[in-house]
Amino acid sequence: MHVATLTRPDAAPTPRAVLRAYFHAKDENRPQVMRRAFAPDATLDIVNRSASIAFPARTEGREAIADVLVRAFGRSYENVRTFYFDAPPPDARRFSCDWLVAMSDKERGSPRVGCGRYDWTFDTPGTGLASGLVITIEAMLVLEPALLDTTLEAIDRLDYPWTTAAAAAAVLRAPPDLASALGPVLAWLDGSGRVG
Repeated sequence: MHVATLTRPDAAPTPRAVLRAYFHAKDENRPQVMRRAFAPDATLDIVNRSASIAFPARTEGREAIADVLVRAFGRSYENVRTFYFDAPPPDARRFSCDWLVAMSDKERGSPRVGCGRYDWTFDTPGTGLASGLVITIEAMLVLEPALLDTTLEAIDRLDYPWTTAAAAAAVLRAPPDLASALGPVLAWLDGSGRVG
């Protein structure tokens, strides 16, 4: 039986496909999918402006990136949903966009909501894969466990994985108890410090 494919197996992925593969790997705890996002010698740099989450400042190599962003991350967090606020053009060599994430802490059951910026570099010859990613974490808020269901229900109303800051702000403001807990993230969504 012949199964149709959307692209030729030898075709280099588009930047948009690379970004989608990254979320498949990270949000769904599938480290093997990182090979569809990063070149083997890719680098990851994290600029962390939050004391609520910890990552190494620099990671070198796709397997090490998978260890940091998928395997270790997946041991601590679940219900992960990350959103891009812009999509790259098909021929992008560099691309920056803002992001929003919601997830829950496995141990305590508390929701976390964070935001920041991705700066991607797609200059791996012939492969289309990312050679570098800089993640800036502007805020990461740890909420009370009682807000878990409210947070996840709100975030599930967004188109995944591409949405807009306005849509995200609207769903996170709708429940009053959630809105009052998310002041810094909502201010960022309203435009303070965002790329776009």
